[in-house]
Amino acid sequence: MSHVFHRNCSAKLPTVSRGEGVYLIDSEGKHYLDGCGGAAVSNLGHDHPKVKAAIKSQLEAIPYAHTGFFTSEVGESLATKLVSLSPEFLKYVYFTSGGSEAVEAALKMARQYFVERGLQCKTQFIARRQSYHGNTLGALSVGGNEWRREPFRPLLSAAHHIAPCYAYRDQRSDESEDQYSLRVANELETKILDLGPENVMAFIAEPVVGATAGAVPATKGYLSRIRAICDRYDVLLILDEVMCGVGRTGTFFAFEQDQITPDIVTIAKGLGAGYQSIGATIAHEKIYDQIAEGSGFFQHGHTFMGHPVACAAALATIETIIEDNLLQNVRNMGALLEHTLREQLADFTFVGDIRGRGLFLGIELVSDPESKAPLPVASKSHQWIKRIAMDNGLMCYPMSGTIDGRQGHHILLAPPFIITESEVIELVSRLKSTLRKASEKWEVTDVV
Repeated sequence: MSHVFHRNCSAKLPTVSRGEGVYLIDSEGKHYLDGCGGAAVSNLGHDHPKVKAAIKSQLEAIPYAHTGFFTSEVGESLATKLVSLSPEFLKYVYFTSGGSEAVEAALKMARQYFVERGLQCKTQFIARRQSYHGNTLGALSVGGNEWRREPFRPLLSAAHHIAPCYAYRDQRSDESEDQYSLRVANELETKILDLGPENVMAFIAEPVVGATAGAVPATKGYLSRIRAICDRYDVLLILDEVMCGVGRTGTFFAFEQDQITPDIVTIAKGLGAGYQSIGATIAHEKIYDQIAEGSGFFQHGHTFMGHPVACAAALATIETIIEDNLLQNVRNMGALLEHTLREQLADFTFVGDIRGRGLFLGIELVSDPESKAPLPVASKSHQWIKRIAMDNGLMCYPMSGTIDGRQGHHILLAPPFIITESEVIELVSRLKSTLRKASEKWEVTDVV
């Protein structure tokens, strides 16, 4: 009998024993190709010697000291490294223990920035439907995943939501990409004017929407228009790169490909590559300076923020990504993965869309490719895919509720940056076999 409070109380999970490169191995010796990085976390695989050595070295030096009393050499070095990889005005790093904490810090930072300016009336956040920003109450409040929000709705603070940038489903046949980008981005301006610009603090969005919608990238020109609207109405732009950042899309920050700079960006997951839990909120110098020259104190904090061992793992992770030129491998293997998926899954009529950037790809499933009608909710295709994939020695990230929190299914793929050509081919082969078997199951379920 297990005394662990598992995510799913009825789950019968294998016991992980060790890892080798892109594979995890259970206690029975079975190998699983990690096609999703857990949840876009394990970007260096599962036994990277440099990261493990950095952790051991930091443990020997000092494992923990509270940041209310000390800074640490490794924390300072990590912040300097992150700033060196950031655009010019993103100059200050606030460490957390994970993605939800990073978003909570960003939300509070936005509020305090305006309080320090004497603009206490700015209290409203705007986000997008079908977004996901974390499971703590503040992050859940701004998130747009209705399935996750529903049980806790009475506890959530007010936030406002506009349409996602979701071209596969929402771009009209008579619209160009530029026209669609402008139309959907302009919903932000409409919402700001409706609420009153004097009341709106910030807009938060994922540059590439992750688990909730399945690697949906912003269309060309969308985020630049969003940036212009925020600037016009004195609204902060917070970009959530907890899942899509730290090289996952082929550039260190996903927003680099959209040629904009946010006021705040959050990162986590791949920042520590799964070797330690760590997140970070990187702020524009104007936000830091406003607080530093005002109260001088950011009214926030967590016990384990800036944990030296976590910082050591993150610093080693970033150094490995840069020194081993893994961003290029992400671009190369991402292109190969997308090409191979399109080639090998072409005969599956239930594959509606394959999208994403770098090694961050989504496959949306449909019942009809022409109408884009989703699979029936009752098919529970995501559950069949996960179960059969694990039987096949493949970890992937299937989800339901892609379209509106209830309808739609997709599979998210986010393998480690170290993946090779042969492992990409193996991943797609195992996924193809999984989909063939799983589709037989969900078709039976549909009939029943």
